[in-house]
Amino acid sequence: MERRKAILDAAEALLAEQGYEAATLKATGERAGIPIASMYHYFADRYQVDAELLRRHLSELDRLIGAALAEPRARTLREAVDIVTDLLLDYLRRHRSCTELWFTGRHATLDELVRAFDEAQAERLWHYLVEQRFVPADTPLLALRLVFEVGTRLFDSAFRRSPAGDDATIDEARRLVTAYLETYASEVTR
Repeated sequence: MERRKAILDAAEALLAEQGYEAATLKATGERAGIPIASMYHYFADRYQVDAELLRRHLSELDRLIGAALAEPRARTLREAVDIVTDLLLDYLRRHRSCTELWFTGRHATLDELVRAFDEAQAERLWHYLVEQRFVPADTPLLALRLVFEVGTRLFDSAFRRSPAGDDATIDEARRLVTAYLETYASEVTR
Protein backbone atom coordinates (compact mmCIF):
# COMPACT_ATOMS: atom_id res chain seq x y z
CA MET A 1 0.00 0.00 0.00
CA GLU A 2 2.83 2.40 0.78
CA ARG A 3 4.42 1.84 -2.62
CA ARG A 4 1.09 2.29 -4.43
CA LYS A 5 0.58 5.55 -2.55
CA ALA A 6 4.13 6.66 -3.39
CA ILE A 7 3.49 5.93 -7.08
CA LEU A 8 0.20 7.86 -7.07
CA ASP A 9 1.75 10.78 -5.19
CA ALA A 10 4.67 10.87 -7.66
CA ALA A 11 2.29 10.80 -10.63
CA GLU A 12 0.21 13.56 -9.10
CA ALA A 13 3.30 15.72 -8.57
CA LEU A 14 4.53 15.17 -12.13
CA LEU A 15 1.13 15.96 -13.59
CA ALA A 16 0.90 19.15 -11.55
CA GLU A 17 4.43 20.31 -12.24
CA GLN A 18 5.09 19.19 -15.82
CA GLY A 19 1.78 18.15 -17.37
CA TYR A 20 0.32 14.96 -18.76
CA GLU A 21 3.00 14.08 -21.30
CA ALA A 22 5.75 14.17 -18.66
CA ALA A 23 3.99 11.83 -16.24
CA THR A 24 5.05 8.59 -17.90
CA LEU A 25 5.24 5.34 -15.95
CA LYS A 26 9.05 5.49 -16.11
CA ALA A 27 9.18 9.11 -14.85
CA THR A 28 6.66 8.29 -12.13
CA GLY A 29 8.75 5.33 -10.98
CA GLU A 30 11.90 7.45 -10.93
CA ARG A 31 10.12 10.14 -8.92
CA ALA A 32 8.78 7.54 -6.47
CA GLY A 33 12.18 5.81 -6.22
CA ILE A 34 10.78 2.55 -7.61
CA PRO A 35 12.51 0.71 -10.47
CA ILE A 36 10.45 0.50 -13.64
CA ALA A 37 10.39 -3.32 -13.48
CA SER A 38 8.82 -3.10 -10.02
CA MET A 39 6.26 -0.54 -11.21
CA TYR A 40 4.51 -3.24 -13.23
CA HIS A 41 3.92 -5.17 -10.04
CA TYR A 42 1.64 -2.36 -8.85
CA PHE A 43 0.20 -1.00 -12.10
CA ALA A 44 0.10 -2.74 -15.49
CA ASP A 45 0.49 0.54 -17.35
CA ARG A 46 0.30 4.29 -17.09
CA TYR A 47 -3.46 4.25 -17.72
CA GLN A 48 -4.07 2.34 -14.51
CA VAL A 49 -2.11 4.96 -12.58
CA ASP A 50 -4.10 7.72 -14.31
CA ALA A 51 -7.41 6.02 -13.53
CA GLU A 52 -6.57 5.41 -9.88
CA LEU A 53 -5.45 8.99 -9.42
CA LEU A 54 -8.55 10.37 -11.15
CA ARG A 55 -10.73 8.12 -8.94
CA ARG A 56 -9.08 9.75 -5.91
CA HIS A 57 -9.92 13.21 -7.23
CA LEU A 58 -13.47 12.30 -8.20
CA SER A 59 -14.10 10.78 -4.79
CA GLU A 60 -13.00 14.00 -3.12
CA LEU A 61 -15.10 16.09 -5.50
CA ASP A 62 -18.09 13.86 -4.81
CA ARG A 63 -17.62 14.44 -1.08
CA LEU A 64 -17.28 18.20 -1.52
CA ILE A 65 -20.33 18.53 -3.77
CA GLY A 66 -22.37 16.36 -1.41
CA ALA A 67 -21.40 18.56 1.53
CA ALA A 68 -22.14 21.77 -0.41
CA LEU A 69 -25.59 20.59 -1.46
CA ALA A 70 -26.40 19.20 1.99
CA GLU A 71 -26.47 22.78 3.30
CA PRO A 72 -29.02 24.49 1.07
CA ARG A 73 -27.79 28.06 0.99
CA ALA A 74 -28.81 28.91 -2.56
CA ARG A 75 -31.79 31.23 -2.85
CA THR A 76 -32.03 31.11 -6.63
CA LEU A 77 -31.34 28.72 -9.47
CA ARG A 78 -28.34 30.85 -10.48
CA GLU A 79 -26.91 30.60 -6.97
CA ALA A 80 -27.30 26.81 -7.08
CA VAL A 81 -25.44 26.71 -10.41
CA ASP A 82 -22.77 29.00 -8.95
CA ILE A 83 -22.26 26.77 -5.91
CA VAL A 84 -21.46 23.74 -8.06
CA THR A 85 -19.50 25.73 -10.66
CA ASP A 86 -17.40 27.52 -8.04
CA LEU A 87 -16.66 24.30 -6.21
CA LEU A 88 -15.52 22.51 -9.38
CA LEU A 89 -13.53 25.50 -10.58
CA ASP A 90 -11.79 25.96 -7.24
CA TYR A 91 -10.91 22.27 -7.04
CA LEU A 92 -9.53 22.14 -10.58
CA ARG A 93 -7.50 25.29 -10.01
CA ARG A 94 -5.98 23.83 -6.86
CA HIS A 95 -5.35 20.36 -8.36
CA ARG A 96 -3.65 20.66 -11.72
CA SER A 97 -3.13 16.90 -11.75
CA CYS A 98 -6.91 16.48 -11.87
CA THR A 99 -7.19 19.03 -14.66
CA GLU A 100 -4.48 17.24 -16.65
CA LEU A 101 -6.24 13.90 -16.29
CA TRP A 102 -9.76 15.24 -16.86
CA PHE A 103 -9.01 17.33 -19.94
CA THR A 104 -5.61 16.41 -21.39
CA GLY A 105 -5.01 12.75 -20.66
CA ARG A 106 -8.31 11.49 -21.94
CA HIS A 107 -8.41 7.81 -22.77
CA ALA A 108 -11.32 5.38 -22.63
CA THR A 109 -11.01 4.60 -18.91
CA LEU A 110 -10.76 8.26 -17.90
CA ASP A 111 -13.62 9.17 -20.23
CA GLU A 112 -15.79 6.53 -18.55
CA LEU A 113 -14.86 7.75 -15.07
CA VAL A 114 -15.73 11.36 -15.97
CA ARG A 115 -18.99 10.29 -17.63
CA ALA A 116 -20.02 8.24 -14.59
CA PHE A 117 -19.10 11.11 -12.27
CA ASP A 118 -21.08 13.60 -14.37
CA GLU A 119 -24.13 11.31 -14.40
CA ALA A 120 -24.02 10.79 -10.64
CA GLN A 121 -23.63 14.53 -10.00
CA ALA A 122 -26.41 15.32 -12.49
CA GLU A 123 -28.77 13.09 -10.54
CA ARG A 124 -27.63 14.61 -7.26
CA LEU A 125 -28.16 18.14 -8.57
CA TRP A 126 -31.54 17.20 -10.05
CA HIS A 127 -32.71 16.04 -6.60
CA TYR A 128 -31.34 19.20 -5.01
CA LEU A 129 -33.00 21.53 -7.53
CA VAL A 130 -36.33 19.73 -7.18
CA GLU A 131 -36.14 19.72 -3.34
CA GLN A 132 -35.32 23.44 -3.33
CA ARG A 133 -38.16 24.02 -5.81
CA PHE A 134 -35.85 25.66 -8.35
CA VAL A 135 -37.22 23.27 -11.00
CA PRO A 136 -40.40 21.19 -11.00
CA ALA A 137 -40.28 17.45 -10.28
CA ASP A 138 -41.18 16.66 -13.88
CA THR A 139 -37.92 18.20 -15.12
CA PRO A 140 -36.23 15.41 -17.05
CA LEU A 141 -33.05 14.00 -15.53
CA LEU A 142 -31.67 14.15 -19.07
CA ALA A 143 -31.65 17.95 -18.78
CA LEU A 144 -29.22 17.77 -15.85
CA ARG A 145 -27.10 15.14 -17.58
CA LEU A 146 -26.80 17.48 -20.55
CA VAL A 147 -25.89 20.34 -18.21
CA PHE A 148 -22.96 18.32 -16.87
CA GLU A 149 -21.89 17.16 -20.32
CA VAL A 150 -21.93 20.70 -21.68
CA GLY A 151 -20.31 21.99 -18.50
CA THR A 152 -17.45 19.49 -18.83
CA ARG A 153 -16.85 20.59 -22.41
CA LEU A 154 -16.90 24.27 -21.47
CA PHE A 155 -14.53 23.68 -18.55
CA ASP A 156 -12.27 21.82 -21.00
CA SER A 157 -12.31 24.89 -23.25
CA ALA A 158 -11.63 27.19 -20.29
CA PHE A 159 -8.63 25.15 -19.14
CA ARG A 160 -7.24 24.93 -22.69
CA ARG A 161 -7.41 28.73 -22.90
CA SER A 162 -5.68 29.22 -19.56
CA PRO A 163 -4.01 26.86 -17.08
CA ALA A 164 -6.15 28.47 -14.36
CA GLY A 165 -9.38 28.20 -16.33
CA ASP A 166 -10.37 31.19 -18.44
CA ASP A 167 -12.82 33.28 -16.40
CA ALA A 168 -14.71 34.58 -19.45
CA THR A 169 -15.39 31.02 -20.63
CA ILE A 170 -16.48 29.97 -17.14
CA ASP A 171 -18.84 32.97 -16.96
CA GLU A 172 -20.36 31.98 -20.29
CA ALA A 173 -20.77 28.41 -18.98
CA ARG A 174 -22.67 29.76 -15.98
CA ARG A 175 -24.94 31.81 -18.23
CA LEU A 176 -25.59 28.95 -20.60
CA VAL A 177 -26.35 26.40 -17.87
CA THR A 178 -28.54 28.80 -15.89
CA ALA A 179 -30.49 29.95 -18.96
CA TYR A 180 -31.07 26.37 -20.04
CA LEU A 181 -32.26 25.24 -16.60
CA GLU A 182 -34.50 28.29 -16.31
CA THR A 183 -36.51 26.96 -19.24
CA TYR A 184 -37.69 24.27 -16.81
CA ALA A 185 -38.15 26.54 -13.80
CA SER A 186 -41.60 27.75 -12.87
CA GLU A 187 -42.37 31.46 -12.92
CA VAL A 188 -42.27 31.52 -9.12
CA THR A 189 -38.65 30.32 -8.91
CA ARG A 190 -37.23 32.67 -11.54
